[in-house]
Amino acid sequence: MANFKKYYKVHAEPELVYQALTNAATIKLWTGADAVMEPVEDTEFSLWDDSICGRNISFVPFKEMVQEWYFGDQETPSIVTIRLHPDNHHTSVEVRQTYIPEEDFEDIKDGWTNVYMAALIDFYK
Repeated sequence: MANFKKYYKVHAEPELVYQALTNAATIKLWTGADAVMEPVEDTEFSLWDDSICGRNISFVPFKEMVQEWYFGDQETPSIVTIRLHPDNHHTSVEVRQTYIPEEDFEDIKDGWTNVYMAALIDFYK
């Protein structure tokens, strides 16, 4: 299993970034796809028309969200932690993902940078 960690700069305050990550209507605005999401512990979520599915573990409003992401038949779910750090009028978004199957690591790494975070960063330009 592999782990991923990277920081991204988003040109919006943490409250706005948190809203963009946890509100289904706002998620649809920056992804262009329907989403199932509510910032409630132990609820299922789905992003990008079911391309990313899992369970919400915990939320600290405007600061952190922790989720399980499902990988097919994998027994141990991948854990995603997104932390929001204020950076003047911007946000440093810390993304950590653990228990990534080795064969999926490059796709996950590319997806975080060139799809997920690229769309969020572009939304706030």
